[in-house]
Amino acid sequence: MTTAIRKRRKKKRNLCSQQNSSSVAFATSALLHILTSASQFRLHDIPTMTPRILCFFTFTFFILYVLRAESTQPPFSCDSSNPSTKDFPFCETTLPISQRARDLVSRLTLDEKISQLVNSAPPIPRLGIPGYEWWSEALHGVANAGPGIHFNGNIKGATSFPQVILTAASFDAYQWYRIGQAIGKEARALYNAGQATGMTFWAPNINIFRDPRWGRGQETPGEDPLVTGRYAASYVKGVQGDSFEGGKIKGHLQASACCKHFTAYDLDNWKGMNRYVFDARVTMQDLADTYQPPFKNCVEQGRASGLMCAYNRVNGVPSCADFNLLSKTAREQWGFRGYITSDCDAVSIIYDDQGYARSPEDAVVDVLKAGMGPAS
Repeated sequence: MTTAIRKRRKKKRNLCSQQNSSSVAFATSALLHILTSASQFRLHDIPTMTPRILCFFTFTFFILYVLRAESTQPPFSCDSSNPSTKDFPFCETTLPISQRARDLVSRLTLDEKISQLVNSAPPIPRLGIPGYEWWSEALHGVANAGPGIHFNGNIKGATSFPQVILTAASFDAYQWYRIGQAIGKEARALYNAGQATGMTFWAPNINIFRDPRWGRGQETPGEDPLVTGRYAASYVKGVQGDSFEGGKIKGHLQASACCKHFTAYDLDNWKGMNRYVFDARVTMQDLADTYQPPFKNCVEQGRASGLMCAYNRVNGVPSCADFNLLSKTAREQWGFRGYITSDCDAVSIIYDDQGYARSPEDAVVDVLKAGMGPAS
């Protein structure tokens, strides 16, 4: 290769780099806007790219950014493009959230309020409120196991970390936090890319894994209440966008974590007994020493925004209809201010399978009075 050819090629490489320096900055910001700092993209990799590759990525991300801006409708309520709703007080971001929530609820009809009590909450077009899906899963990575997430768009999947029973064996709380942090970022990226209809994830599973015959034990941190409690707090902080030390969140959550299954839940099907009718007979001491500490830590240290009550009964009372469990313990003693959901169909099971409630309507009344739903 002659010196002249080398100079021409060098000049071409420099020209490409110089002409696209501003475009590179734009493409980088555009990519971050699209993916919301997805954990798998590392900005420090950019300087190692060749100019041609850099130019290619610049052009590609620019096209993706333009196409997204032109073809994707923002998935948010109170959109400025809807003049009929933008002046409602609940759309005014400078007002306290409690005031905005009261204003919104005051505008709902009784039927509309009832319609919002299920996981697939329908839209309310007259108020510009889109539908919302409360059910999404993220035990060891954002999953499409629930209806709230799909991988049918530009993002074809998310990071799948090892099962919780394995990562818990590291006894590394900061590692648990970082896993939660990555999951929360990827969840937010999927939502911003239009591939999620909700940001509430029903994870982590922090039940105590005492009996190895339980088929879902691998979802949990294990049998130790202390380790399980620390895992709960660390994971929740990461998912929700808090700092490892706690206390960072002042406004919006990165994503919402929900600790499950509250409480004394560790049986699926054994010798004719299944999780829908199982009655866990637990002494008050064992409840306080073993089964409750992980959930207490989840609420007090992790500041989780969600709890899920379990299918089973505890000492004769269905978990989701237990006022002492949901209201007295979680809300009053631990100061929980988030929402409490049931496991799938757990409310109907109180009537259908357990025969605890006299009618389906009574089952609904029982769980709402016990403390299920949003904070009062």
